[in-house]
Order: sequence, then structure tokens, then C-alpha cells
Amino acid sequence: MVEPVTTVTSVGLGSAGLYIFGRYWKRRNTRLRALALAEKYSTKTRIGAHQGRMRLLVNLPQVGEVPTNEQTAWREREERRNRNIMELDLIHPVSEIDAPGDEEDQAPNDEERLLELDARSSWIESNEPPMNQHAALVAEEQLGSGVVVAENSDEELEVNIDERLEREGGSSGVVQISLAWDDYNDLDLHVFCPSGERIYFNNKKSDCGGDLDVDMNVRPVSNTPVENVVWKEQAPLGPYKIGVHFYKHHKKGRTKRTCSYRLRVVTHGRSREYIGKIKYGEAMQMVTSFSLEEAP
Repeated sequence: MVEPVTTVTSVGLGSAGLYIFGRYWKRRNTRLRALALAEKYSTKTRIGAHQGRMRLLVNLPQVGEVPTNEQTAWREREERRNRNIMELDLIHPVSEIDAPGDEEDQAPNDEERLLELDARSSWIESNEPPMNQHAALVAEEQLGSGVVVAENSDEELEVNIDERLEREGGSSGVVQISLAWDDYNDLDLHVFCPSGERIYFNNKKSDCGGDLDVDMNVRPVSNTPVENVVWKEQAPLGPYKIGVHFYKHHKKGRTKRTCSYRLRVVTHGRSREYIGKIKYGEAMQMVTSFSLEEAP
């Protein structure tokens, strides 16, 4: 005779197993469908590369470039990402160090800088596992967040970014990803590498050669900040995904909780710029992604 408790336990375990398998199967199908969609709507360009070898640059599509039903599915995934960052309690407290309306662009003293770096280190220590979990969810996305692709003739943005990089000592290279915005808030650049690594403020150098060499506004020191990730001489083949996270809202210089930004992606001399917005408290945005492949 089978004990009732044993029967109930077996049924419970079986139901749990089916539920877990069902979730896995659904996510697998969603991922395969997204990959097929990205492949269908991506653009491919042959470019010259290091030592004369040709490369194929594959730019994955923005959400506005796919059919309406796929845009609806993307919005559902975005809502899930926004819930996820709230559930994981990853909304950084608003900085109260600087009073609203303070217009002076003053560099912090050594004591203030150390205090803010210590605060950031403490936040990372407490929140790195959930932040990695959120980043992994964002990295599943195959569509860009719907940013505007700037025209090649719009030289003002390019000059602006170059001037900021020169001011901060940022390097250029065969692959270079630069983020610029125009207030005292702290936005962060996250680059998901072909190796599976993620370059960001807590992992500034990747084993595959990428380097975050400019990271600004941990303290609100500039209303013309820039961040820069670069592969100087060689860049690995494979997919690159670029995320932007609104890490901290600084109350200085009438900064707002919605921040406009410009993102420039340079691949073997070919440049493309994106213009977007992100709100404080939103999920990390998957702004765009591209892949470097061997040209046939």
C-alpha cells in the first residue's frame, strides 16, 4: 500500500517538474523566435578590418523596424524588465549631497570623492548578484530599444563626443563604444562581449581585450560627461550588445529623472550614432547590438 503522504509528495514534485520544464520550453521557443526575427531584419555590411582581412558587420534591428505584433511582444518583455529591476530592489537612492539648483560645476574634494567611491563599493558588494541577474535578463533581448539612429551628416554629435573623449583622455580603437549625456546624472555603459563577459564600472577590463577607460559622474562633477569602452588594436569576432543603465539621479543643476543620451559605435572606422532617453528607475536599456563575422 502506498502511503498517502508519499503519493501527494510525488504528485507535487511531478507538477513542479512539469511547471519548470514548461517555463524552460517557453523561454527556449521565445529565444529561438527572437533570434530568427533578428536574423531576418538585421543589416549586413562588408567592412575593411585589421591586416587587410574583411569583416561582416551585422547590425541587429531596432524595435520599430519589426512587425507590429513583434513590437507588442517587445513591450511586454520591457515591462517584465522594469518589474524585474524593482523586484530586485536595484533602484539606487537619489543623491542628496548636492542641493537642487546648484549650478556650479565644482570638482569634489578628496574626502567627498572617497566617500562616494566607498558608497558605490558598498552598493556593489550588496547588489552585485541581483545586478548580474538583471543584466542577464536584459542580455536576452535581440531587438534595440527603439532609439533614433542619427544621420551621418549630423556632425555636431560626433564632434561633441570627440571633444569630451579628448578632455578625459579616452582612447580610440578598432571597436569603440562611447556614451555622452548633458547633465550631472550618473549613467553607466554596459557592454556584453563576444566572450560572454560584461564590461561595466565593476569590471572595467575584459579578458577579450575591451577596456572601460572613462567612467564619469560617480560624483556629479560634470554636466558634459562621457564614458568609453574600447578595443584598441584587435577586437574579437562575435556579438556585442550595448546597454545603458541610469545608475544614480544626482540633485544638482536642476537635473531631471529623464535623461537624454547619445551613443556612438565605431567598428573598424565605420561610425553609427544613436539618440535615446532613459528614466530613473527603469530597467537597463538594450540600446543596440551588432556582430563582427568573417566575411565570405
